[in-house]
Amino acid sequence: MRCYANQLAGQLSKGLHPFYLVFGEEPFQEGNCVLTIRQVAKKQGFDETIKFALLPGFDWQEIIAQYNSMSLFSARTVIELDLNQQKPPTQGVNILKEIAANINPDVILIIKGAKAGQDIQRSAWFKALDKNGLFVPCYPLTGFHLEKWLDEECKRLKVNLKSDAKRSLLLATEGNLLATYQELEKLSLLYKDTLIDQQQVMGGLLNQAKFDIFDLNEGLLKGNPKYIIKVLNKLATDNIEPTSVAWTLQNQAQTLLNMKRALVQGQPIGQLFKQFNVWKNQQQPTQQALDRLPISQLENIIMLLGQFDSAYKSNALNAPFQGLAHIALSFCQPVTFSMPYSDDNNQLGGVY
Repeated sequence: MRCYANQLAGQLSKGLHPFYLVFGEEPFQEGNCVLTIRQVAKKQGFDETIKFALLPGFDWQEIIAQYNSMSLFSARTVIELDLNQQKPPTQGVNILKEIAANINPDVILIIKGAKAGQDIQRSAWFKALDKNGLFVPCYPLTGFHLEKWLDEECKRLKVNLKSDAKRSLLLATEGNLLATYQELEKLSLLYKDTLIDQQQVMGGLLNQAKFDIFDLNEGLLKGNPKYIIKVLNKLATDNIEPTSVAWTLQNQAQTLLNMKRALVQGQPIGQLFKQFNVWKNQQQPTQQALDRLPISQLENIIMLLGQFDSAYKSNALNAPFQGLAHIALSFCQPVTFSMPYSDDNNQLGGVY
């Protein structure tokens, strides 16, 4: 059954499903949906969470062993499986179909991944899980839907923004829901129920170093390694959350990959600029990036981001910004050495 992200809370209030398929290109919504499912499940006794990520060497037998484990001497469990932008191999397909056919009432399985196109939705494993589960697509928000999301978050956080302040906030954060949400949280603390105007919003934006994260896009598109390192050093110095930087890299890489594939299929660039909401002032550098980056390199960047996400969540990265620099520089040219997984120095200057 399909359920959009803004409908999930209502569906969860009616009861839990054994399977949740959370797919999409908008990581903030995806993360929120998974968190909401976990929180509701915990209130109903699912106290343990086990996470898996589809990386090279992944053992599918581990996930079915965990799924079939008895709960007599253990907590009821939520299992999260991150497909890391990939499709399950033959072994994974068979195991997921087996899980779908033998529901364990003491386990909830959450599978998250990239946008689920018709090929995914028509696959045997997806349909088997969807039969007794909930499919939650998380689409990038634009136009009316983005404005509606902002209005809902303002209402929930009790932030009272004037119309011009809303427009300025959305313009500055360029559709990044995480950055928008963080700014709303700050405004809720600063101004409570006071009516907030454009000047107050922009003043806060200009003073927040986290919005330097959007400057990173310029370096990525133009393939400017010195500028990329300069921006990343600033973000690291200001203790910006590495996952926010990773979101920017992921969003940019996935957009370029989708556009590149569409170009290969013969779609005109002007149509793609409109389809992917590329602003006029970003069209030239976007064209530069499309000309410079082959599909294989963009796919490798996305693979590296999957590895980074898994390593970061498992605390295998002592210096996350080193790993982010490695991935960001891959937008300029292929990086021939492996991603750093341990370094006591979290500064980037002089490393590359």
